[in-house]
Formats: sequence, structure tokens, C-alpha cells
Amino acid sequence: MKKIFFATLCGVFASLSIHAQTYVLDKTIALPGDAGYDYLSIDKANHRLYVSHGTSVNVIDLETDQPVGVIADMKGVHGIAIANKSNRGFISDGRANAVVAFDLTTLKTIATIPVDAKGPDAIIYDPYSDRVFSFNGESNNSSVIDPNTLKQVGTVDLGGGPEFAVADGKGKIYNNLEDKNSLNVIDSKTLKVITNYPLAPCGGPTGIALDGVNHRIFSVCRQNKGMSVVDAKTGNVITTLPIGAGVDAVAYDPETKLIFCSCGDGTTTIIKQQSADQYSVIQTLKTPVRAKTMALDTKTHKIYLSVAEFEQGTRKVLPGTFKVLVYKQQ
Repeated sequence: MKKIFFATLCGVFASLSIHAQTYVLDKTIALPGDAGYDYLSIDKANHRLYVSHGTSVNVIDLETDQPVGVIADMKGVHGIAIANKSNRGFISDGRANAVVAFDLTTLKTIATIPVDAKGPDAIIYDPYSDRVFSFNGESNNSSVIDPNTLKQVGTVDLGGGPEFAVADGKGKIYNNLEDKNSLNVIDSKTLKVITNYPLAPCGGPTGIALDGVNHRIFSVCRQNKGMSVVDAKTGNVITTLPIGAGVDAVAYDPETKLIFCSCGDGTTTIIKQQSADQYSVIQTLKTPVRAKTMALDTKTHKIYLSVAEFEQGTRKVLPGTFKVLVYKQQ
């Protein structure tokens, strides 16, 4: 009887814990402009959210959830990287084959840095090497920029078409290769690929996130509609969980142990990390169709997704519909 009671009690607590981590829509932030959209990025130090939007970047104050500025006059924005050490941000301008540097305080453009590659897309700042890496989808390489001199200082040959990347802060960068169904491990000092991990059964990997404490990588994949958990030390795929269709981004919250996978089919799959090797889907959050890019504020635990409405059967944005949706824990 005692064992039955204890088991029942554990089940109740587990149910309450899951319910407490349910996400709901908090608010909608309307933004001007009718162009397409891609990555979102958070500046934790200055409490700002950067939202790529056509030829510009919208900036939102995370303390008020209100727009506070625009970085404009680019040709085709993809991602935004934050380098607080130099008080500079960096935007991948894919159509210009360039990276645009701006001041984090004033939001004024400082320089346009041409790269010797085509299609800069994903972009990150690596604090260990104090360098910015743009991942060039049309050149199968990464352009390396010094955030202080604002010059390209190197190139990393990736051996495939790069998607999202994440730095561990200790000299390694992990980058998904969408066309190779694999994951590169890059030395951010030597600018060389150390090794490449196959991600099977993952197919078409896009977003990537990292649990640095447990050395676990989370890669989300479109072809098999799954999120694969990878041992960062060995490359072994530990498990793969089902997610929605058309996934783009993934984010990991080290405090709540939740993983968010934003998908273009109108869902965000929320996964609970019970331990380094045990995971379960705890919520399929309903979102608008094509809300597939996302950022996580680890301070408030809110997630931010950008989306617009489209003319039926087309990729044409309906005027005045672009917005950022904010979801919070219930």
C-alpha cells in the first residue's frame, strides 16, 4: 500500500510540474514593414531582441516588450550576432555578401564588411576566440571576422551547406550541415573542422542548441521531423524525439531544462530534459503557420517568434501583419 501511495504521489507531482511549465500566448508586438523574416537574436546584457526583417532589423526592449529602433538600408538580412566585449552587433546581409557592424548602444551602422563568399546566413559570436563567424550557405564555408578591426581574418572550409551554429565558449563551434545530414565540430582558434558527426536518423538539420553542462547537442531536422540529442564528446546520437514539420530553430533553457523547437506547420514542440539522456515531449504549443524562427530569453523564460500573414497559396506578406509573438510559462 505504501508503495502504491508513493507512486501515486510521485505521479501527481510530475503532473503538477509539467502543468507549471505549460506555455501560453502572453502578447503580440506589431512591427512595421511587409518583407520576409529570418533569425531572431537576444542581447542579454542590454535586454534587447533583434528581429531580422527584409532589408532591416527591428529592435525590441525586452524589459517593456516595445520597439525601440530599426537598423535599416541593407539588401537581405538573415542573422544577428552580439559581441558585448566590443559593444558591437553584426548582421549577415546575404544578398550583399557582407556583414554589417553596428553600435549596440546607438544602433548606428559602423561598417559594411565584404566577405569573400556568397550568401552569408547564420552568424554567431564566439567569445573564446573573440571572433564573429558567418556561415555562408552558397559557398559551403564560414567567413571569420575580427570584431575590433572589422576585417575578415580567415575562412573555414565546412564541406557542405551550413545552417545554424552554436559556440561552447571553450573553443569549439558546432554547425549543422543541412545537405550532408551531419554536424561539424570547428576549432575556433585554428579555424579548422576537427571532426564531423553523422546525425542519422536526422535528415536536413537546421537549428542547433547546446547544453554545455551535460555536453549535449540538440539538432532539429526537417526530413524526419525530429530532434536528435547528440553527445558532444563522442558524436553518438542518444535519442531522437518527434517534433512538428518545417522546423527551423531550437533553443535550450538550462534553468527550466526545457527545449523549444519552432516549426513552420504552426507548432512549437516543447521537450523536457529529465536527465542528460532522458527526454519527453510535454507540450505541442499552437502557433501561427510559418512562425518557425525563435529566440529564448533565459532571464524571463519567455520565447519570441516572428511571423506574418500571407496571401493564400503565396509567399507574399499581407501588409501590416508582421509581428513578434511572446509566449510565457503559465
